[in-house]
Amino acid sequence: MSGRVRITLDGSAAKVAAGTSVAAALLASGRTIFRRSVTGEARAPLCGMGVCFECRVRLDERHHVRSCMHAVAEGMRVDTAACAGGPEGRWRPEAVTPAPVPGRVDVLVVGAGPAGLAAAVAAAEAGAAVLVVDDNAEPGGQIWRRARGGTPVPAAARLRTRAQEAGVRWLAGAALIDGEAAAGGVRALLAGRDQAAAVAARSLVLACGARELWVPFPGWTLPGVVGAGGLQALVKQGLPVAGSRVVVAGSGPLLVAVAASLRMHGARVSLVAEQAPALRAASFLLAGGVTGLGRLAQAAQLLWRLRGTPLRHGWWPVRAEGSERLEAVVLATPRGPRRIACDWLACGFGLVPQTEAARLLGCALEGDAVRVDADQRTSVPAVFAAGEVCGIGGVEVALAEGFVAGRAAAGRPIPRAWRARRERARRLRARLRRAYALRPQLRGLPAPDTIVCRCEDVTFAQLAGFATAREAKLTTRCGMGPCQGRVCGPATRFLFGWRRDRVRPPLIPVPVAALAYAAAAGSTDGEDR
Repeated sequence: MSGRVRITLDGSAAKVAAGTSVAAALLASGRTIFRRSVTGEARAPLCGMGVCFECRVRLDERHHVRSCMHAVAEGMRVDTAACAGGPEGRWRPEAVTPAPVPGRVDVLVVGAGPAGLAAAVAAAEAGAAVLVVDDNAEPGGQIWRRARGGTPVPAAARLRTRAQEAGVRWLAGAALIDGEAAAGGVRALLAGRDQAAAVAARSLVLACGARELWVPFPGWTLPGVVGAGGLQALVKQGLPVAGSRVVVAGSGPLLVAVAASLRMHGARVSLVAEQAPALRAASFLLAGGVTGLGRLAQAAQLLWRLRGTPLRHGWWPVRAEGSERLEAVVLATPRGPRRIACDWLACGFGLVPQTEAARLLGCALEGDAVRVDADQRTSVPAVFAAGEVCGIGGVEVALAEGFVAGRAAAGRPIPRAWRARRERARRLRARLRRAYALRPQLRGLPAPDTIVCRCEDVTFAQLAGFATAREAKLTTRCGMGPCQGRVCGPATRFLFGWRRDRVRPPLIPVPVAALAYAAAAGSTDGEDR
């Protein structure tokens, strides 16, 4: 994608490269504050993938739009002040149209990352009528997200071509907001900001992926503190980081990959801080025979790209400093605290499966992940799951499980070779979990006034006396904001050991018009529109 488009940012004219996300355009223009929280704190993007809702702006006449999910367009008007609270930030009626999808399909796939693409291809090539729904503009998920102006990841392009040749249908910019499993299949309500649909499917494959785990610490809500994958996503969306001082910190193999990517885009990566001990991290790379050698080779390649950048194990962030923008981070080290000045702190403590849709449908969990059998069937008839929603393991696991789930969802036998590949890949999960387990000291990071729930500005001290997430929610509103607990939920489970609260529809905030249309469509007989 080439050329530039003319837009208006808070009343000022600007020319932006086509394909840039609104969030990246705002940041590139020097705007560090996107909105104000309920108590007036400065806020800016955290996740870069539509999970945190921190990057909300007014887009033309649409309010509370996640700016990381929309690309700039000619004549677009962006207003950050409209989401600072008060009357201008309230919802207004929006037009909703029927999504151009069939009312009935054989297999509905939720999520278009590696697992979802693999499931769609396997089901369609087995003869099933397949619909894939994803809230991003194009398939690939976060791991295969195409950089602005770049070419698609080859593996993603190959799967997408196979899917198109097999007749897979797509619904982009929408998500599953409600559904139920009944005799003979699943009914799902799908909605975005301007479209909605009700779809009946014989089988449903959940490939919802994962999101980053953020452990709260003082200053983590400052603009400039972002998820590790979040900063990588923003860069792919067009955010320039050349010359910026970046510290990458937290836990997991993603840190080194993100740091290498940022270096490739010209960032000055000062340090990569990994909380896990070096020997544990090395055990993950070395285990697993041939696959372990492959991971070791990939790690060596990334480290070569990062040559000159320190990688420190047993280090982690304890405080971010700045007034209304990040200025420095303080890290815990074996020799005491160390302060590093930086423009960005890319920080994530691993990944957590996105299980909201599975829980809404009644699927049983095993730990943090959806429980599945050898065919990727969940505990709910007609519902299958694949990829990171079943546990964090990377692309190899996601692809293997996706192919098995798609084939099983289509009612076709699964080749023995596919099962063997799935079992080999799944062994990665346990090794990854052990290697990067979070140390208990991280539970002591929040100060009493550290905000834990970013949507409602609920502090650690306000939450510390509750025994359950339900009690805390009813008293403090923790988890009741736009992100619906996607940020604070995993954090409070880690900090306090709380169990998950129940899930209610809609799974994400959508305009009332979308809810009304989807509900009305769901009451019909589901004929093709």
